[in-house]
Amino acid sequence: MTEPLLRVKDLKKHFSVKGGVLRREVDKVYAVDGVTVDLQVGETLGVVGESGCGKSTTGRCILRLIEPTAGEVWFEGRNVTAMDPSELTALRRDMQIIFQDPFASLNPRMTVGAIIGEALIIHKLTQSRQEFEDRIVELLETVGLNADHMRRYPHEFSGGQRQRIGIARALAVSPKLIVCDEPVSALDVSIQAQVINLLEDLQGKFSLTYMFIAHDLSVVEHISDRVAVMYLGRIVEIASARDIYTTPLHPYTEALLSAVPIPDPTMKRERIRLQGDVPSPIRPPSGCHFHTRCPIRQLPLCSTESPELKQTRDGHWVACHLRE
Repeated sequence: MTEPLLRVKDLKKHFSVKGGVLRREVDKVYAVDGVTVDLQVGETLGVVGESGCGKSTTGRCILRLIEPTAGEVWFEGRNVTAMDPSELTALRRDMQIIFQDPFASLNPRMTVGAIIGEALIIHKLTQSRQEFEDRIVELLETVGLNADHMRRYPHEFSGGQRQRIGIARALAVSPKLIVCDEPVSALDVSIQAQVINLLEDLQGKFSLTYMFIAHDLSVVEHISDRVAVMYLGRIVEIASARDIYTTPLHPYTEALLSAVPIPDPTMKRERIRLQGDVPSPIRPPSGCHFHTRCPIRQLPLCSTESPELKQTRDGHWVACHLRE
């Protein structure tokens, strides 16, 4: 196994909850609670889970758009969490993000050309005005837009076109890693397929590595090499996409997959209905975070001891006391 492009070790992010007249810290939100994962060069890692499980926060902590509370992030052997601002600015050329909401992530006062070209100016990647505009046109055409779009504003485009602009912006600095933060969740189903196909084509063309964050398991299945399943700030299972969808081990993964619609009406799948609601990340359950809803839990083991993420077979990792 070669050295991974990205290595995340025990990453944590706790947000303060403040209250009272003096606005002192009265509690914490355990948004990310010890995430460890590697990404190989050219790989797509899908990250799935319910809303609020910490997927997006994990991606933003990796890029240090949000400062992590604890843990380490290593990119090409460099400790991202220990970098000063100037080192971090230089690193932005190699690590980019595509945001979830194409309507909120583009500055409405800037033209498309200015939005895409901003990174070219910051990193001094072009030497003349003509080279600057040629590069923007090249990026627009790469994502399926026209050259004359560079002088228009974001409000003149549909949601799918805006997301293509966001992709072009991420590609402008020729990155090695792109965190795709639910890039298709705000789009129509037909447009989702187009954007997914575009991302796959770009990966092959530019040798990109993706962390693809989503809550739709059917979307993740088609683009991912491996899938990490998150629950309440922790990764509970990691395996190849094929293993996750054919032989899931963690009971939470089984419940998620049982809810995915099957396009063939003649096929039936038994639905696993979890009891209760997702616990609050302010006061997560002791032991295994999933034990309050788990259909196979064994007490007091599951409520007192936190399971480690262990390898059960080649490339398949699961955090469950009963599925080792």
